Amino acid sequence: MPDCIFAPYFPPEEPHKFANVHKIFGASNVSKLLNEVQPHQREDAVNSLAYEAEARIKDPVYGCVGAISVLQKQVLRLQKELDATNADLIRYSACNEIPNTTTHHGGRRMSDDGGGGGSSLAHSHGFYYPSNWNNDPCGNSNGYPRGDI
Repeated sequence: MPDCIFAPYFPPEEPHKFANVHKIFGASNVSKLLNEVQPHQREDAVNSLAYEAEARIKDPVYGCVGAISVLQKQVLRLQKELDATNADLIRYSACNEIPNTTTHHGGRRMSDDGGGGGSSLAHSHGFYYPSNWNNDPCGNSNGYPRGDI
């Protein structure tokens, strides 16, 4: 009917839109709401009702709030992943900016494993300490940037 308050907002090619809104909110309640809303705001009101109705059908307890919560958790997870990746990039960048020309032990260059055959001890200037104490951002176990000794 032309004077139906629903007609402009619930087109016949989208029957599920009205069915969902009717199922969740009831046609009488939606009619009252649309009559109380300014005409220029009705389309937005109907779109909001339709979105909430669809969300309530998918998640009867939380509706839109459930969808928002899932998206917020996803944003937090992705932010942590981005932070970790940025930290990796900073570490990688710091490791590659250090020149690889340092020589020790009489000017000869030793292998990347410190020449110790895989020893778990790192050494520097004659002092030995466990390799996990060196806090090397590049992850080297010998205490020297990029494996130089």
